[in-house]
Amino acid sequence: MGPTAEKNGHDDLGHPRGHLSTFNAHLVAASGEFVGTFFFLYFGYAGNMMAVLQSPYPAINGGLASTTDTWIAISYGFSLLVNVWAFYRISGGLFNPAVTLGLCIAGQLPWLRAAFLVPAQLLGSMCAGGLVDAMFPGSVAQANTVLGPYTSIAKGVFLEMFFTAQLIFVVLMLAAEKSRDTFIAPIGIGLALFVALIPGKYTQAGESIYRCR
Repeated sequence: MGPTAEKNGHDDLGHPRGHLSTFNAHLVAASGEFVGTFFFLYFGYAGNMMAVLQSPYPAINGGLASTTDTWIAISYGFSLLVNVWAFYRISGGLFNPAVTLGLCIAGQLPWLRAAFLVPAQLLGSMCAGGLVDAMFPGSVAQANTVLGPYTSIAKGVFLEMFFTAQLIFVVLMLAAEKSRDTFIAPIGIGLALFVALIPGKYTQAGESIYRCR
């Protein structure tokens, strides 16, 4: 999830972009975001559905068992890790309007580039949901986000704020802030989502970290 700002004819990785016009570069990045978001959420949704359908027992509070919550967090976290690592050279591997907005506010991503990326992310998420719903048993609606029985709207807002802030902070520090460890940033980013979804899945608030969903 690196920034994709173009400076002096180079992208965020220092690769020359002289062979592409600015418009074409935006289209390439948007295409990468579409495909990357699709793959990320396709496997995330599928893992979520399979974990719910195969859950051996419900939790005492009527929600999902802790093992089911853990498998769902693993599905999304590892899917994000793999796909960010695969697509960050193409589009930055953002896959998330919230992260895209955060990078724009931090000055790491041009607003014009974000105008191309966000629609691609939303379209990719819709295609992933539709295909998972068609190909897997059950309904993709099982991956929808609703507040848990003990989570008020106010609590949900603050939980969502903290979970999303943590993810964006990790992206900024590991990917946007260049260092010798930047190449392994996808590991930290995937784990950040996993860590947020463990408590987030219980409260049903943290699942909306990814606005595309």
